[in-house]
Amino acid sequence: MATVWSAAHRVELRRAIRHLRDRGLYAAAKWAAEQLVGLPEETSRNAGPPPAPYSDSEKTKLKRPSRRKDSTTQVGPGYAGSGNLREEDEEEDDDVLLLAKAFFDMREYRRAAHALRGSTGKKAFFLRCYATYLAGEKRKEEEIIELAGPLGRSDAVNPELVGLEQELFALYSKGALDAFGSYMYGVVLHERERKADACTVLCASVNAYPWNWSAWLELQALCTDPDILPTLNLNDHWMRDFFLASVDLDLQRNSDGLARYRALYALFPRSDHILAQTATAHYNLRDFDEAEGLFEELLRSDPYRIEGMDIYSNILYVKECFAALSHLAHKSVLTDKYRPETCCIIGNYYSLKAQHEKAVLYFKRALRLNRKYLSAWTLMGHEYVEMKNTPAAIDAYRRAVDINPRDYRAWYGLGQTYEILAMPYYALYYYRRATQLRPHDARMWCAMGQCYETEQLNMHDAAIRCYRRALSNSDREGIALHKLAKLHENLGQADQAAFYYRKNLERMEADQNEGQDFVDALLFLGNYCKNKGSLEEAEKFCDRLLDYGDPAKEDAKALLREIRSVQQHTANLPSMDLEQYTP
Repeated sequence: MATVWSAAHRVELRRAIRHLRDRGLYAAAKWAAEQLVGLPEETSRNAGPPPAPYSDSEKTKLKRPSRRKDSTTQVGPGYAGSGNLREEDEEEDDDVLLLAKAFFDMREYRRAAHALRGSTGKKAFFLRCYATYLAGEKRKEEEIIELAGPLGRSDAVNPELVGLEQELFALYSKGALDAFGSYMYGVVLHERERKADACTVLCASVNAYPWNWSAWLELQALCTDPDILPTLNLNDHWMRDFFLASVDLDLQRNSDGLARYRALYALFPRSDHILAQTATAHYNLRDFDEAEGLFEELLRSDPYRIEGMDIYSNILYVKECFAALSHLAHKSVLTDKYRPETCCIIGNYYSLKAQHEKAVLYFKRALRLNRKYLSAWTLMGHEYVEMKNTPAAIDAYRRAVDINPRDYRAWYGLGQTYEILAMPYYALYYYRRATQLRPHDARMWCAMGQCYETEQLNMHDAAIRCYRRALSNSDREGIALHKLAKLHENLGQADQAAFYYRKNLERMEADQNEGQDFVDALLFLGNYCKNKGSLEEAEKFCDRLLDYGDPAKEDAKALLREIRSVQQHTANLPSMDLEQYTP
């Protein structure tokens, strides 16, 4: 049964690729081609009936009209060859469409739209609307460059949206738009901030033609909240599974998204797209080793791939893999120097070398190539924080939030920046937004707990709740354990402090991490056990402290003197014979 589905998928994707390329949706066609490569070949003749071939009407639509001029096409009195006249009209329309596509491919969008002004076919209509929209986007980008401030802020809008909305609404209200026309109308409605109407129109588009990945991505951009998904009227189709998996990653429901991609991998076992998305899910879950292995496998199968490699560079940055990140940067430059992902990879490389000015330069280059490249805005904000340029960092993070309000890294960066500025109330607001987006990320809770600890807020109970929440979400760095121990110690709650100090000590011994936190835990537990009368255990903690330098060593010696004095005093006490005091 799986083979039958695979063959059907293959035919569907081939048709989809042809339609998408005809309409200039090259990114969507590329995505569909990747899934086509990922489908397994049919292995059994008797697996089931083959998929239905093209019908005669479909063959007629797909067949390119003949260019040969026939002598019977001349018109004269009493001429009855109307069919040949129709063929000539089709030839002329086809020629105009090819000319317009040539203009479109050369990014001469207004020329493409002008060439199609009298054409009535659905392909020509879509290409004219799409070219008009892109011409407006091009003009908007020019205005941003001409009128914007230092970081590109501008109120420029696409001047073609109003006219396109009116034209498309007139056809949509009559039910005359096909799947691609509905997609174009959904894009315009989204740009006009009519999000509810855009969802309805885009759902109709993907239901009519589910293989247009561009329409799914536009619909994904509207799903800013998990509660929106149940309201979407979507047909049951395997493309819907791709969409839901992508939305799960976007909404930081990474475990659910990973499960969906694993199910899709059974149908598309050689799909690079699924492999890249699976690696991204592991990266979001902070499983860096697994994500790194998947990206390396992806590069082995597609060594000149640039898409998604900026995430791979983030992993190498976190793991401080200088050589691997340098190799990736050089390889990306040789493959495609003028890609936002390449500039981002180089920026990460310079950031790892602590050359923050050069890193900012390359992140700005990435933004010149794509003003909505989210990673560049966020990473540039991080670099400005390192350079102590807090106003520029805040501006960069706010741009990232404007592009995608679901980017937890930007909210977290804003919180850190305002914390540096000693404005804890502002920082607390942004940390709360980050924890709402990443409720299972211990780093967000630790940051909010530290904010509650500041002198201006001094809310220790709230800080303890945050650290406990971080502890329940696998705090790998051990920040929460040490903070909880310190807070309980400062509040005079010795038993709770000893509990967390012991837990932290076990974690550091397992990780072989013997830093200052390790010394603090040994010193507190030594005093705690002495006060509780567990002198032997206290002596063990002090003996371990003697391996460290001053002042921990001196504190341990003083504590040992006290312990031995108590032990000696206890040994010298005369035994009390209670019988002699019996009346």
